[in-house]
Amino acid sequence: MVGNIRGYNFSTTDSAIPLSNLSINASVRDSYAPHGPAAMSRTGHTIVAVCLGFILVVGIFNNILVLLIFAKFRSLWTPINLILLNISVSDILVCVFGTPFSFAASLYGRWLIGDFGCKWYGFANSLFGIVSLVSLSVLSYERYTTVLRSTQIDISDFRKAWLCVGGSWLYSLFWTLPPFLGWSSYGPEGPGTSCSVQWHLRSATSVSYVLCLFIFCLLLPLLLMVYSYGRILVAIRGVGKINLLAAQRREQHILMMVSSMVSCYLLCWMPYGIMALLATFGRSGLVTPTASVVPSVLAKFSTVVNPVIYMFFNNQFYRCFVAFMKCRGESQSVHGINTQQSSREEQPTPGAQFSRLFPVHRRSLPGSTQPQIFSSPGHTPHCGPQRDRHNLSLVVYYSP
Repeated sequence: MVGNIRGYNFSTTDSAIPLSNLSINASVRDSYAPHGPAAMSRTGHTIVAVCLGFILVVGIFNNILVLLIFAKFRSLWTPINLILLNISVSDILVCVFGTPFSFAASLYGRWLIGDFGCKWYGFANSLFGIVSLVSLSVLSYERYTTVLRSTQIDISDFRKAWLCVGGSWLYSLFWTLPPFLGWSSYGPEGPGTSCSVQWHLRSATSVSYVLCLFIFCLLLPLLLMVYSYGRILVAIRGVGKINLLAAQRREQHILMMVSSMVSCYLLCWMPYGIMALLATFGRSGLVTPTASVVPSVLAKFSTVVNPVIYMFFNNQFYRCFVAFMKCRGESQSVHGINTQQSSREEQPTPGAQFSRLFPVHRRSLPGSTQPQIFSSPGHTPHCGPQRDRHNLSLVVYYSP
């Protein structure tokens, strides 16, 4: 007997069994790739593959470099930098467990690792992506509380930082496990070369899940970032009115940093969230497979820009980066920087207002009335001008 399933012939005779299995497997495999006018062309798949290849290589390089610098310089081991490290870890996990599969799929023009692999890919990318988003918002709030609400910070206390890191992973698991339990589902998206939450499903469970995901994993972190960094900017401008000359450059630096952080967040993640809402609530076929690829690639691009914005624009981290590239230790890097700035220490700089407003890395020692610069165990030197008695600037101690 000969039958036909989805256009593929098979026979019940023993000699035709291998052909039957191949035909059915091909049918399942091809179900991940849309056909017809909406399907992506070979050129389109190649362009996406090139973009993903760039993201894969540069993302892994940037984040591994960050991990190596953190491992080398103990002066970076502070509670707030632990949250930065968590962002870097989540980004590199995306590069290792997510991007290679979509890159290979784009090269071949179809999904390669089956239904189980598709569900794993959708879950892993959602998990690591939400960890990164939540960590970014937690980092902004920690900076806000440190700068504006704390009068004394002990950078040897990591308990709160570990709670923030663990909480980000638990929060992400809370929102990424439900599709395995029946609240929406993971499946192919776009041209069939990647997988995610099934945005196009119109059932009540899927719609409610998409709404909750957008509100609690994208919009809420964004609002927290805007609020926290906005309050910091207001405080800086308030100090600038008192001591304009000392605050002007710092205000410009922080403004650039905040603008870069928020803009990067909006550029990388908001298009994906809007695409999901359009696919869920818009008319059928409004979001074509080709159009859905762009937001997906932009979301993965965050693994490239996060290390640049949050690490290499950080003054303390940048000094450690320079010392790392010159194969110098912390003692050598501090000696070189202090030598270059020795002339500046002879004349006090007008930083008193900022040292009182941003006392992030200062701690009063027992029996001493003067605030001292806190160093890590073993008196490990720092990668920046940490012993500058007068220029206690925001960009060094607060390290935005």
